[in-house]
Amino acid sequence: MTLSEKVSYIKGLAEGLELGDSKEDKLLKAIIDVLEEVSDTVSDLDDDVTEMAQQLDEVDEDLAALEDDVYDDDDDEDYDDEDDTYYEVTCPNCNETICLNEDMLLDGSIDCPNCGETLEFDIEEDGDCEDCPGCDPKAE
Repeated sequence: MTLSEKVSYIKGLAEGLELGDSKEDKLLKAIIDVLEEVSDTVSDLDDDVTEMAQQLDEVDEDLAALEDDVYDDDDDEDYDDEDDTYYEVTCPNCNETICLNEDMLLDGSIDCPNCGETLEFDIEEDGDCEDCPGCDPKAE
């Protein structure tokens, strides 16, 4: 039984009592009228929530399609994150740690994203090892 049906049932019971014009009867009639208004309002809100849920589902589907288009899995083949090596650098000005890849270090400097301080890197390329960025052991 829905809320509207329950209020209609109560209204029918009250009409069966043949309420008159006494203070108590007027009070019961007013309470029943308020119950009808509350029932109508709840019904309207329920309809609105149902409509919004349907719209939200449509937006979710559209967003999923857009994500598939923008973040296409084919692009992942071109970029292999396992080949990148990252280094942690602590800014001497703000003491925040930032992560840099080899290309950023080889550029020689970067502005700290936290405080804007210019961080400079002096990387010696002596060719003594195979693991250092820029080293070429065959160049000796």
